Amino acid sequence: MLSKKLVCVVLSVTVGIATSAITAVAVFFQSAATAQTFFSCTDEQGRQIRSDRPIAECVDRNQNELSSTGMVRKIRGPTLTVHERNALDEKEKIAADVNARVNEEKRLSRALLLRYPSRAVHDKERGLALTSLAEKNQALQKIISTLNEQRKKLDKEFEFYAQDKSKAPIALKHQLENVESSLTLQKRYLSEQELERTRINSRFDLELTKLTPQWSVVAPNISQQSEKK
Repeated sequence: MLSKKLVCVVLSVTVGIATSAITAVAVFFQSAATAQTFFSCTDEQGRQIRSDRPIAECVDRNQNELSSTGMVRKIRGPTLTVHERNALDEKEKIAADVNARVNEEKRLSRALLLRYPSRAVHDKERGLALTSLAEKNQALQKIISTLNEQRKKLDKEFEFYAQDKSKAPIALKHQLENVESSLTLQKRYLSEQELERTRINSRFDLELTKLTPQWSVVAPNISQQSEKK
């Protein structure tokens, strides 16, 4: 009785192992069939070619990558030469640079609109910048006026040595040199301030050309939102 039970157990285990092995083999072959890839194309003579690897006769044209069931997984483009690949890379790089510049310009435009939401705000900012510059110019003008007065006094003292300026005291000569040097420096600063005034106006004029179209879009939206409230 015990022997019969043992035989049944052994047979059951054997059948189970055999079934598992058959299942594993079936799965393996199914996976292999699924993973298998074929390629097809039409060459320059119009012939339909099919292969289990990329087709050399069709390197200059599209090739269909097929599954084992014949479904198109993807389409492979022509194989590029080194020169063609370099040209394509350069074209893509230029396109990426242009796209980056466009995106950066959009970002700057949004930031500019946030800073100056209206023409009034922009005009006020320009006015403040020019007022600050005008105050600096006034300060420079006062310094130049003071230096000119000092120069007149020194020139008057030099009149005593008009016939022979070499006899003028060294201290007096140094004072005159210092005043003339300071005058030259302050006048240069004043000239630079005028250039700064031009730069400020140019900057705000350029911003105005960018902001005006945006204000024309934003203003109606703000008006509509106010009406809804």
